Amino acid sequence: MTAVTNEKAIRLGRRRRRVIKVVKKKLPSVFTCPQCGEEAIRVKLPQGAGAATVQCGSCGLKQEFEATPSSQIVDIYCMFTDSFYGKDKQSAPKAEQPVPQ
Repeated sequence: MTAVTNEKAIRLGRRRRRVIKVVKKKLPSVFTCPQCGEEAIRVKLPQGAGAATVQCGSCGLKQEFEATPSSQIVDIYCMFTDSFYGKDKQSAPKAEQPVPQ
């Protein structure tokens, strides 16, 4: 083999593939307060089961919920918003439907 063919043999081959990194999105740790609208809600979740605390750093809104070992911060925040908005719906007077006879 000559030097020219030897160089061609080295050049032959496939190109290296680029490594594509998959970026996984993380769950948020600070949430929006339903009362004041600021992004200042923090959820303190104990290890295992216990009482999880949801507190706004801006307006001071605070509430506790029972947490199971499988609960995550997002689950506790959803329970908090459900109880906050559910309270407004229950206080509104309901119109009674006439009973058909």
